[in-house]
Amino acid sequence: MSRTVYVNGDWVSEENAKVSVFDRGFLFSDAIYEVTAVANGRLIDFTGHAARLAKSMASLGIKNPVTEDTLKSLHFEILRRNELKDGLIYLQISRGAEDRDFLYSADLEPTIVMFTQARNVLQNPRWETGISVATVPEGRWSNRQIKTVQLLFSSMAKVDAQRRGADDAIFVEDGLITEGTSNNFHIVTKDGKVVTRALSNALLHGITRASILDIAESAGIATEQRSFTPDEAKNADEAFITSAGVFVMPVVAIDGHPIGTGKPGSITQKLRQLYIQHSLETSEGP
Repeated sequence: MSRTVYVNGDWVSEENAKVSVFDRGFLFSDAIYEVTAVANGRLIDFTGHAARLAKSMASLGIKNPVTEDTLKSLHFEILRRNELKDGLIYLQISRGAEDRDFLYSADLEPTIVMFTQARNVLQNPRWETGISVATVPEGRWSNRQIKTVQLLFSSMAKVDAQRRGADDAIFVEDGLITEGTSNNFHIVTKDGKVVTRALSNALLHGITRASILDIAESAGIATEQRSFTPDEAKNADEAFITSAGVFVMPVVAIDGHPIGTGKPGSITQKLRQLYIQHSLETSEGP
């Protein structure tokens, strides 16, 4: 079944969804994006994604083509048109299109694209088994707090990790873990404390990450934001990643070294359950 896609104010079939070959998102990766999860036809953490989208555009000097209210309406409309109950909404905004040049005009009209991906976000078989990750030297640009479409290095790292027998990769810079290829990375210490790297330009300021920290504090689970090494992570009781696509995913091995018991830990499982409950209670409907 063909999906309906949003392109620059028009609703078109995915076969007819096109942008200019001169679009700077295509030529220079001069674009930002957001992915919002959908459960039971409702948007999860939409306000956080919208705020980060606006911040990313401001950081790059891209003109915001829509208000937050309009953006929310577009999200609900694309759900309706595609009859999507569970899955993801991908949104991308580029600086716009003009003849190729490293310099760009100040008055470009942004290109905005949206499409859906059907997926049962409330059921993931890997939650029960966990995933393994491999460490990879950090090689991305320095402004990782901006959610740009410059994802080639992350994509190649993920593919390389799978070739090495792992499910994903985590980046290491100056001996410290930054984050995963498309997620934030966390550990649980022997005394039950959730540790995650503090916010900076070294990592994406994850929306799910922020929710998990709030939920942990409300549940009486201690948290700490600081840097840590791969060795500390390998010797932790538990580890997990967070993202809009997988919510809270247990990590049971790093570079072939089992974490804790080598199985999903109790705190990770509790945080996932609490996050799903919180998301369903606070999700936004049409």
